[in-house]
Amino acid sequence: MISRRALALGLLSLSAAGAARAENSPSAPILALNTGLQIVMHLGHARPFDDRMRALTPVVQATFNLPLILQNSVSPAKWSTIAPAQQAELLDVFTQFTVASYVANFDAFNGERFEITPERRHVGKDVIVPTRIVPTTGDATRLDYVMREFGGTWQVVDILLNGSISRVAVTRSDFRSMLTNMDATSLIGSLRDKVAAFAADATN
Repeated sequence: MISRRALALGLLSLSAAGAARAENSPSAPILALNTGLQIVMHLGHARPFDDRMRALTPVVQATFNLPLILQNSVSPAKWSTIAPAQQAELLDVFTQFTVASYVANFDAFNGERFEITPERRHVGKDVIVPTRIVPTTGDATRLDYVMREFGGTWQVVDILLNGSISRVAVTRSDFRSMLTNMDATSLIGSLRDKVAAFAADATN
C-alpha cells in the first residue's frame, strides 16, 4: 500500500510538473509554484518540516533562477571575489533558506486562493507577472514576479512586493554587512541559523 507520505509527495511533484507543462509562458512557473504551495499548505503540520522542505525544493528550484538571484543579492562585484567553494556552499544554504521561508510562511490552509492577474507588463527583456494571495477575510497580498527566459524556460529573477519593492534589493541590503574581505562565512552561518529557526518554530 502506498503511504500517505509517498502519496502526498508524489502528488506535489506531479501537480507542479503538470502545471509547468500546461503552457510555455511567463506565468507557467508561477502556476506551478502556487500549486506546490497549496499542496504544502494542505499537508501543514501533519507532515514534518523536513518532509515539506524536500517536497517543495524541486518546485522552487525550477521556478526561480536561484544562482542569478543570489549573485544579484550579493552584488555581482562582491560575488566575483568569493572563492568558488564558498560560492557553492552559499548557493546550497541560500536554496535551503528560500525553501524554508516558503514552507514556514505557507504552513496551513485557511481557504486562501492564489490569483495570476492578466495585467502583464514588459520591462526590457523581462516580463512582470502580477499575482495576488487572497485570504477569506482581509486584504489581498500582491506579489509581482519578474520573469526572464533562459534557453526557452521562464524563471523568476526577482519579486516585487506590493508591486514595487524589489526583494533582491532588500536582500542585498540585508547581506551587505555580512560580506566582508571576500569572505561569505558570516552570511553562510546566518542563513543556516535562519533555516534552523524556521524548523524549530514549526515544531513548537
